Amino acid sequence: MLGSMDRVKVALVGAGSRSFGPGTVRDVLLSEPLNERGVHLALMDIDERAVREVEDYARYASAQLGRDAKITATTSLAEALEGSTAVVDAIEISRDVYWAMDFHIPRKHGFRQIYGENGGPGSLFHALRNMRPIVEIARAMEVQCPGAILLNYTNPMHKLCQAATRLSSTTTVGLCHGIGMGMGQIAAMLEMAVEDLDVAACGINHFTWFQRIRDRRTGEDLYPALRHADREGDPLYDWHEVALSRVLLRRFGLYPSPGANHIGEYIGWADEFYAPNMLWYYDPVDGHPWETGAAPEFVYTVGATSTDRPLRKPNDMRGGIEKGDLWFSGELAQPILEAIALNVPRDLEAVNVPNRGAIPNLPDDLVVEVPATADGSGLRSVAMEPLPEPIAALIRTQASIQELLVDAFVEESKEKLLQAVLLEPTVDSYRRAVEMVDEMLRMQADLLPPLH
Repeated sequence: MLGSMDRVKVALVGAGSRSFGPGTVRDVLLSEPLNERGVHLALMDIDERAVREVEDYARYASAQLGRDAKITATTSLAEALEGSTAVVDAIEISRDVYWAMDFHIPRKHGFRQIYGENGGPGSLFHALRNMRPIVEIARAMEVQCPGAILLNYTNPMHKLCQAATRLSSTTTVGLCHGIGMGMGQIAAMLEMAVEDLDVAACGINHFTWFQRIRDRRTGEDLYPALRHADREGDPLYDWHEVALSRVLLRRFGLYPSPGANHIGEYIGWADEFYAPNMLWYYDPVDGHPWETGAAPEFVYTVGATSTDRPLRKPNDMRGGIEKGDLWFSGELAQPILEAIALNVPRDLEAVNVPNRGAIPNLPDDLVVEVPATADGSGLRSVAMEPLPEPIAALIRTQASIQELLVDAFVEESKEKLLQAVLLEPTVDSYRRAVEMVDEMLRMQADLLPPLH
């Protein structure tokens, strides 16, 4: 914990992230406990323009809220980290362009992966691109702010946390809001309010399974009602989002989270239950995104992306960060900061940390997603029940892939990368796997670690 007069210094690395930069700034400045103590928000990004834009937004938010927060901005990692209580990171380089490559090139070679973000062969290259900077941050923290906690928002969550945990002494915690998406699906199927659910889920990031679903008001086990709703419900109900989840509930006994677009990344036959991949479209005659720099519009789900739209797109009015109402993002960095820095006890629905026995039938050193509690003495996982064997088997395969991928990074080994690729559930050809790996290594050589 901090001394009585110390400000809480929070370093935000990758502050220019539109997904997490402004939200983290708001969360820190909206927190009454943090600002009563005093806050130093240290913004860092390798993009000078981006970090200055977020600095401007932070000063606006601080003024609107009447805070006396200290706000600094820099492109120097060491300067941002020095003396920090906690470090929040959200980093990607040319995310959409490289992600298009992660998705389209493995599919060109016949591997019917979904997304290629956290699972699938494309995710291995996504992980290797981000592994070097994440490990660099974790190791720099050992020097600049030993004892500080690293709160990671960058994907692939579990693969990167595995690397940072294994290759540094820094306590690394991965944060994701995916469990909330699963809770929303369950609440809708049960025709209940989300806040009336009492749940506990575990697994790996984007592949967690609800071991407890109860009525918060009465304590009633809601799994029987959920199974009844599935059996009696329309089979095409919200099909692109929950059809795969309903099948897994029937066959494996637990409901998974967050939805087909993520859980399907770990299952070889998932594309039978997922349509939106066909909408991530561009015409290759006009050039590939990694040649033109113009990534196709990313389709998260069919329901969120309507094709009922005008032929001519309006001009892109994105501009700077919108300065309007200030609200909490709902992400977990802020409650964890309050817990560890100020000893404000918190219950956390999902964190990504080394297993250490929390899920008994998964490897001890595997980074898993589990509920946790946090206070001034640290963060502790909640003990869960063993997962059903078919679920545990799927996750153990991912555990092996993660270990091989970290080995490939450490040893600069193309052989270990190829082994990891050949374990991926959607990979069904040795020859095409080798060709895909060779092409991806050529295409992404500027950001991948050297592999020999």
